[in-house]
Amino acid sequence: MILRTIFSILLLASINANAQKEAAVFINAKVFPVNAEPIENGALVIQNGKIIFVGKADELKGGFENIIDVSGKVILPGLVDTHSHIGEGDGGDRSSTTHPDVRILDAIDPNSDTFKKAIAGGITTVNVMPGSGHLMSGQTVYLKLRKDSKVIEDMLFCEDPLNDICGGLKMANGTNSLREPPFTGTRGKSAAVIRQLFIKAVEYKSQIDRAAGDHEKMPARNIEMEALLEVLDGRRIVQHHTHRADDIITVIRLSKEFGFKVVLHHVSEGWKVAEEIAEANVPCSIIMIDSPGGKLEAVNLIYKTGAVLEEAGVDVAYHTDDGITDSRFFLRSAAFGVRAGMSYNKSIEALTLAGARMLGLENRVGSLETGKDADFIILSGDPLSLYTRVEQTWVEGEKVFDFNDPESRKYSLGGYEVYRGDYQYLHNCGGEE
Repeated sequence: MILRTIFSILLLASINANAQKEAAVFINAKVFPVNAEPIENGALVIQNGKIIFVGKADELKGGFENIIDVSGKVILPGLVDTHSHIGEGDGGDRSSTTHPDVRILDAIDPNSDTFKKAIAGGITTVNVMPGSGHLMSGQTVYLKLRKDSKVIEDMLFCEDPLNDICGGLKMANGTNSLREPPFTGTRGKSAAVIRQLFIKAVEYKSQIDRAAGDHEKMPARNIEMEALLEVLDGRRIVQHHTHRADDIITVIRLSKEFGFKVVLHHVSEGWKVAEEIAEANVPCSIIMIDSPGGKLEAVNLIYKTGAVLEEAGVDVAYHTDDGITDSRFFLRSAAFGVRAGMSYNKSIEALTLAGARMLGLENRVGSLETGKDADFIILSGDPLSLYTRVEQTWVEGEKVFDFNDPESRKYSLGGYEVYRGDYQYLHNCGGEE
């Protein structure tokens, strides 16, 4: 009995020692937990893909062997991009203006270099959208940009793409609908089409309820209606493209009528109706661009949108809409917001935790907290400085980008498109890497 007890103690000590060796400890950086104030001379400890400690370096208890001194650096949570089109996917076709059944995950190339560019920009979680040319272009997908992902299943947050809800539902209004048939041509008709579709979904749900489990009474399976029932039940979030103030209010009106959760995207004129958005308790994911152009309905897009919405009490995130904003320049979005009056800490939150909330993933990503996924980035300096560089990107405790690695660096410094062949040709000819 005594020998068994001694053996158990030695075995436990061995397990603990081995587990401790597996931990990685980053010390002496300025750490932004996001859910709390920044920590000078901070420490971040990760193990088995999770965060096990965040705090001051001098509060760390001993025993760790893998210690990485990152003095002078900044550690942020991995960035969360709530609206992107990376992955070279597509959306609904021109057969209809509504496609709730279309899944962008069925069209994404997980080997696309666009993912590598996003990682180089510090993005670790992304909401990939179908195209914006429809009132309802289909189901979005929430992706974790994990190391060595070869198939889309390697990147999903959900476990079963056949049965789980793996993203939101992309909707849009405004000038997207002002085209020839089958598109609606007017804003009023656009709203009517969406209302009628949700009414059909409500009726479909009533048929299911009346069947009470009797398969003979069940309606024929309809995958369009199934997606909308997930929206009506609050299990799938509507991610809604909208620009003009009147279009924003239309979205809020529809969400109240049918009770669905919605995130407003772009909101170029959100600053005009900030109080109304706040009263409806609807979050906004906004875009900042540094040059004019694009849609006429976005002509009133201004840098102060984030500041106005923050002051009104709206939950604010930023997004790239890549390729509108290159994923590698995502940090600049928050810098534009601060320049126009948004608070510094809220602007950092808008790149991380606020976006996680808008995807319903805040329990896993968006902040540096014990138990959350070990997704973080190491920066050379202040997150909002033009001169700061993303030096490393980590996803679930694995380094997926390192600027000092030439293979990674080309995705940070390359042009709009980065091709292995072009890079190799340039290298063989003696060109700059």
